[in-house]
Amino acid sequence: MPLTFRKSFRILPGVQLNINKHSWSITTGGGKHGPRHTHSSTGRRTTSMDLPGPFGWRRTHTEKRR
Repeated sequence: MPLTFRKSFRILPGVQLNINKHSWSITTGGGKHGPRHTHSSTGRRTTSMDLPGPFGWRRTHTEKRR
């Protein structure tokens, strides 16, 4: 079983810093019913939202690094 590293810090209300072995990301939003927006250091942008029941919604966009 591989070892993984992931740590999250709340830096402001509604703003979270996520750090793992290869990158870091900032997550904003995610109130009780609102969407969450995540911007990663690798260029990946994700928008997600929890929906009632067994449903969830997620959209991911990855940009090419220059």
